[in-house]
Amino acid sequence: MAKTSPFQFLQQVRQETAKVTWPSRKETLISTGMVFVFVILAALFFFVVDQILASGVKLIFGLGG
Repeated sequence: MAKTSPFQFLQQVRQETAKVTWPSRKETLISTGMVFVFVILAALFFFVVDQILASGVKLIFGLGG
């Protein structure tokens, strides 16, 4: 593997960073909003499943509060 000097490395990093397509502010806000929506949906789903399983355990074994 060829060794590169720190100067060459920094040049290569700058070149690669220039190739990156950064999202716009609007795209970032939309993506963030979608993440929050899906987190809330997942939390509700797992809450409902947990309640159903807890009811099943309580019904079968008579355990739980």
